[in-house]
Amino acid sequence: MVDIFSGRLLVSKDGRSVDPEEALQNKVVGLYFSAGWCSPCRDFTPVLCDFYTELLEETEPPVPFEIVFISSDHSAEEMVSYMHAMHGDWLALPFHDPYKHDLKKKYNITAIPKLVIVKQTGEVITDKGRKQIRDKGLSCFRNWLESADIFQNFSS
Repeated sequence: MVDIFSGRLLVSKDGRSVDPEEALQNKVVGLYFSAGWCSPCRDFTPVLCDFYTELLEETEPPVPFEIVFISSDHSAEEMVSYMHAMHGDWLALPFHDPYKHDLKKKYNITAIPKLVIVKQTGEVITDKGRKQIRDKGLSCFRNWLESADIFQNFSS
């Protein structure tokens, strides 16, 4: 994962710059392509929030999972507003980073919302994260973890 965001900074919900190498090390990463103006996104984001909260705050130890939001909002202000109104405490690619266009191409994003689950290398585990969360809930994470080649004791 470190390779995908190498040399870049991510931002937290509260606006702090975050080093992706530290934040994403040894984690399954969900790349969340979304926007506040998109009603299917606004429909799914609370579901993703609950999923994220349960995995990270209600599991001991917290599971190795992180979300990086890649915005399709029309402005930085819209992105920040959407993050504050609806998002969990996950990370985002800064609005003005042109790299979001490369990521959309790399992961073949033609419509939003899209949740692409990737390994540390950036290799896709599934591009159907949204459907899997809706259909299977928390149990889909175990499958992602098994595919991710992350070495960590995880039990739930």
